[in-house]
Amino acid sequence: MTDLDIAEVARRAGVPASTLRYYEEKGLIAAVGRRGLRRQYDPGVLERLALIAMGRTAGFSLDEIAHMFAADGQPRLDRQVLAAKADELDRRIHELAVMRDSLRHAAACPAPRHMECPTFRRLLRAAASGAVALRGKRAPGTS
Repeated sequence: MTDLDIAEVARRAGVPASTLRYYEEKGLIAAVGRRGLRRQYDPGVLERLALIAMGRTAGFSLDEIAHMFAADGQPRLDRQVLAAKADELDRRIHELAVMRDSLRHAAACPAPRHMECPTFRRLLRAAASGAVALRGKRAPGTS
């Protein structure tokens, strides 16, 4: 397969060309040359960009992602780092689920006014104290 123009890589990867140039500055990808003023990339860059996208979606920083590639450009994934990130995502998913359930309670709360609802007041106190996870408590009446 022939080298790909920066515009083609951007189109296939679903990122702007400016992102590709930035990734190149950060050492995440490398152009194999130029055709005129346009960067050219090996087709394998698409797989690398997919790994970068997966890492970003999982919450890894670009610096963390850079460490996931060996000097030869091949992925070098530390299984312990991946497991730790998965654990972090599990905690965040739990926090978001509790917050979702709290919002559902507030939306369906039978109290005439939210400030009269003991559950809503508890949620306010938890939010004010920074207890985003609300200590794993689910709002009554939610599933």
